[in-house]
Amino acid sequence: MKHFNKLIAFSLAAVMLVSAGCNKKEDKTKETEEETSAVETETEVEETETSETTEETTVETTEVTEEALFEFTTKNFPTIDGSTSTKPMATAIKSLLLGIDREDADQSMEFHKTSKSFEYLMDGSADILVVAQPSAEVFDKMDEEGFEYEMEPFALEALVFVCNADNPVDSLTHEQIVDIYTGKITNWKEVGGNDEPIAAIQRNHSSGSQVMMDNLVMQGEEMMEADTELIPADMGELIEVVEGFDNSASALGYTPYYYATSMGMAAGLKILKVNDVEPNNDTIKSGEYPFVNPYYVVISANAEDGSPERRLYNWILGPDGQKLTEMEGYVPAKGE
Repeated sequence: MKHFNKLIAFSLAAVMLVSAGCNKKEDKTKETEEETSAVETETEVEETETSETTEETTVETTEVTEEALFEFTTKNFPTIDGSTSTKPMATAIKSLLLGIDREDADQSMEFHKTSKSFEYLMDGSADILVVAQPSAEVFDKMDEEGFEYEMEPFALEALVFVCNADNPVDSLTHEQIVDIYTGKITNWKEVGGNDEPIAAIQRNHSSGSQVMMDNLVMQGEEMMEADTELIPADMGELIEVVEGFDNSASALGYTPYYYATSMGMAAGLKILKVNDVEPNNDTIKSGEYPFVNPYYVVISANAEDGSPERRLYNWILGPDGQKLTEMEGYVPAKGE
């Protein structure tokens, strides 16, 4: 009987042990399954994140690749127009981006001067302008016709005053210049020069240099009426008139700084200081020289993203375009 009871007790103990072992095994299996499930979940999350990252990277890479693959050709290159003094910049742009000779690039473009070039942009004859600021009438006309545009400075320009190299005057004040062009000062001796009448050369109303003269110098003061011979048709004629007017040193004129210097049109003339400040790249960039105005790049606001004119617009305003601007002798509007 005792033996039987011991056997039952042993059997019960064995059952309990097996049961406990099974429970532990089940618990351990459950923990293992939970850990495996957690690992799998983390792996799925990582794979999902990696997939999303890969997709994002792929999109970015595609965009960069598409931009890098674009190439300007003679067939897709935008038609450029603008001011006389900005044509060298357009020539450099076209020569560089198409890999053609500068002379060929220059001859392939016709520039219609400041105000007229905006008309060509409005009617679609031009795709993009590199241009001086036009007169208020041009902006009024674009508004009247509902022509929407984008216009951003790419370079800084200055209006400088030139006289015959034999003239002893080296500097004029802003006030003296205004008084000369309103007719209050009529003789060079009134500003420290010889006893000679001042022949004050003007430009036609719609020219870029005249817009600069009105906005930067006259600032609302009305210029005196000038004789026809003192209103040359273009910048080249103005320089010739100042150089040789009446075979004396009496003429005074004004012109964009770039035209006078980098284009070499003021050779043999004297570029005057204004308020004792010499116009140069540093004083123009700093604003120390008083008569500074931007050159602009202009396109229709309807130019599509990815279109050649939109790409060229962005390129001119970007680091490469600004570097070329400086290399061409202009004062870049962007950067340091």
